[in-house]
Amino acid sequence: MKDVMALCDVVRETAYAIHKYHAHGHLEKVYENALVHRLRKAGFNVKQQCPLHVYDEDGTEIGDYIADIIVEDCLIIELKASKTIASEHKAQLLGYLRASGIEHGLLINFGSYKFQIQKYVLSASESSLAGRISSFLVSFFVFSAFFRG
Repeated sequence: MKDVMALCDVVRETAYAIHKYHAHGHLEKVYENALVHRLRKAGFNVKQQCPLHVYDEDGTEIGDYIADIIVEDCLIIELKASKTIASEHKAQLLGYLRASGIEHGLLINFGSYKFQIQKYVLSASESSLAGRISSFLVSFFVFSAFFRG
């Protein structure tokens, strides 16, 4: 767990530096490319536009997603360039976490004049919906940050 938290710290600091340098106003792809470039330059294993498959209970593939960034196979990063983070953005990241089996995700918005980042944890070991929602809410309130850019 500590390694993932340290990785989240590095990603947050890197994303904030990108926001300070480029400010808001670019398309999402510009920020995505900048974050991928800087994380790879720092020596991390980074997958960009990574496909994730969704399966039904019998194992039938019923859909697929494309995650913006996966770092070290343990952290999904969903980027936005919008006025603010919306509930649909949160739901999208949670869907990626469920589909991939990865527990940790960051939702980063570069589109606001304030840098926005939120961390989510969706534990695969928790079987009940209430437990997953509880885990999500605790993680959301613990690591929701807004920085002035």
